[in-house]
Amino acid sequence: MPTLRALECLLATAELGSVTRAAHHLHLSQPAISHQLAALEREAGTALLIRDRRGVRLTSAGRAALAEARRAVDAAEDAIRLARAAGEGVGGTVRVECAQSLTVGLLAPVLADWHRDRPDVTISFRESTNLEKSFATLESGETDLLLFADPGKTELTTTTVAEEEIVVALPASHPLVARPAIRPRELQGEPFVHFTAENGLGSWIEERLDEVDLRKSVVARTAVTTHAPQLAATGLGVTVVPISAITAGFPGVIRPFEPRWRRRLVAMTATSRDPLIARLVGDLRAAGLRVPDDVAQQLTSAKA
Repeated sequence: MPTLRALECLLATAELGSVTRAAHHLHLSQPAISHQLAALEREAGTALLIRDRRGVRLTSAGRAALAEARRAVDAAEDAIRLARAAGEGVGGTVRVECAQSLTVGLLAPVLADWHRDRPDVTISFRESTNLEKSFATLESGETDLLLFADPGKTELTTTTVAEEEIVVALPASHPLVARPAIRPRELQGEPFVHFTAENGLGSWIEERLDEVDLRKSVVARTAVTTHAPQLAATGLGVTVVPISAITAGFPGVIRPFEPRWRRRLVAMTATSRDPLIARLVGDLRAAGLRVPDDVAQQLTSAKA
């Protein structure tokens, strides 16, 4: 296998027409250039250069090799350039997998900033409702960064980037709207909009509503986190969702729990050594979770 240095020597000698000039250009000695060229010709099994009193010129075999030699050297230079850019946080690709409700409020504002300020960085993302499957993609190397509610003890590198409240979403005409905050037991027997098994948020909610029996109360299920409050608002019943699932202009009403429910949102990576990922995590932490003004106002009014 020819070395990149040997290909560089071939290119410089062909372009400059002289081993001496090639040596000067590459800051090598003339014997070093000749050694690299000889090794390249041995590898090819044929002469690549003709040396005469007029200088050096390519053989037909040398001309055939020249274009691919240029591509190989350019590709190596590109590899180093891209690696350096990623290390400096101005180039490269980050693959993100995030909880479904966090796309708009947590990830999107930072994506917009990076698209403007770091146009050579690509952030690809996909939404997930199953943390265990997302763990598997991180472990396999398909994903670089996970954004989810704190799963608790894990061997992953974990950074808290925000905190969010868990709220009750109701139709505007529901009697519980009159209460500034809702105790979990007050949801007993209320028609409930729940989540399908594929959305892990459902089991998380059930664990925390341990004093409420939902078995006979569920009137609808959805796999999409942001659909649950919209379904509740139509009059189907009540639901429990993270505040990130409530969109601007929500037609229903939200109320906090008493006592309030909060959870940490974390960024999880397999390593803390990647500078591009570390910079993205830092920006997510600095930006925090954005809640639409009308939603935040409604929650603030309920607590007043």
